[in-house]
Amino acid sequence: MQLALGATTRPWNQWSFEEACGAIAAAGYTDVAPFAHGGKIPLTSESTPEEIAAVRKVVDAAGLKPSMLITHMRLSDPLEDAIADYRKTIDVAAAAGITWAMNCGCSQPELYEKYNALFRACAPYAAAKGVRLVMKPHGGNGLTGQLMRAVVEAVDHPNFSICYDPGNIIYYTKGEQRPETDVHAIKEHVSICIIKDCVVVDGKPDVNILPGTGWVKFDSVLGSLAEAGFRGPLYVECLGGTTWDDINSRARQTYEYIADIVARL
Repeated sequence: MQLALGATTRPWNQWSFEEACGAIAAAGYTDVAPFAHGGKIPLTSESTPEEIAAVRKVVDAAGLKPSMLITHMRLSDPLEDAIADYRKTIDVAAAAGITWAMNCGCSQPELYEKYNALFRACAPYAAAKGVRLVMKPHGGNGLTGQLMRAVVEAVDHPNFSICYDPGNIIYYTKGEQRPETDVHAIKEHVSICIIKDCVVVDGKPDVNILPGTGWVKFDSVLGSLAEAGFRGPLYVECLGGTTWDDINSRARQTYEYIADIVARL
């Protein structure tokens, strides 16, 4: 099987976005997902046409495809305002040529229904713009696959699906849930999978490690997804390491490790 293998810029967030894109391309990845650099995400609902063009110039120069963007919702605002702002984010994503607008769910139970309402309103709008909406587990309404299924069913639109993060399943449950079994509750609704590992030591979870050295069995998780019809893409989010050379070496190792698993699916 062949799946698009990309990387987020998170491992290189101590360097510039341009440097991150160059390192990602040099490690063999085809796609990039812009994450925060210097505490600021390169593209947001407030991005100007000039800022969008600048991001595209950097990505194009590296020979990458900017296919996923991490996004935020203003759920503390009135619903109509939150919807309007997220539609601006969708507009920015579309203008930048991004396929996937990813959000990290909601951690406040009193806002769960507002979250669902926002994406019920935004999913058809995004579809018309050619942007697909995905939710990534970060505890809260995405703590487990079963909870994510409830969100997908509540939003009830084909343009809203899941960006599965096996490392976060372990991280936010402190190892009580394992992705190898958890994924079965949501696998047919997964459109993206994050490559992130996790260990729990003395009750403290850690995702800043090299994929393949922690608790996640990537061959099992990806195999289950593939059997359910998953065809990618994949994005590496965490690698461990602190120095430029070490992170780049880990990026190459991870590319080879995941490419080998994918080839055997």
